[in-house]
Amino acid sequence: MSGNSGEAAAAEDPGAGRLTVVLVKGGRSKIRYPCVLVADEGTRITVRAPWAGAGVRDFGFVRFEPGDVFTEHYWRDRWYAVKEVRDGTGRLKGWYCDVTRPAVRRGGELVVEDLDLDLWRSADGTDVRRLDEDEFAASGLARRDPEAAAAAVAALDELEARARGGGFAALLG
Repeated sequence: MSGNSGEAAAAEDPGAGRLTVVLVKGGRSKIRYPCVLVADEGTRITVRAPWAGAGVRDFGFVRFEPGDVFTEHYWRDRWYAVKEVRDGTGRLKGWYCDVTRPAVRRGGELVVEDLDLDLWRSADGTDVRRLDEDEFAASGLARRDPEAAAAAVAALDELEARARGGGFAALLG
């Protein structure tokens, strides 16, 4: 599948460049949103989507709002997703990273299981923060699936090291 870009697929089939991201949490579909397939390189899948939330979500350190565009990178062999966030004018806000099980593409859906841990890195790299560690602890994953919990914590550690060590350019390049 290497080199199979969304644009090439769309030229063959107008619907081929579109996917639906399905974010699963706790065994249930948490959110579904349409996106455009940018590239499927075999291991990494890149999609682009507008902010899928209703209205503004203010985290205190960043606001996601209508007009924001997310370029989302998912891996079939990594336990995370990295999402570049830009405002409607194209200004980089930063990167929001979700710790997830490896992504699965099923036809027109990209299914991702959220494991509660997240990481934020601001555009200038001065603000790197681990998020939702309390939700992760409360989820019971460490008890139910210790191997998955260990992989999730290792993924968050890797993301933080990358964020503090110069960012995600080497990962996304």
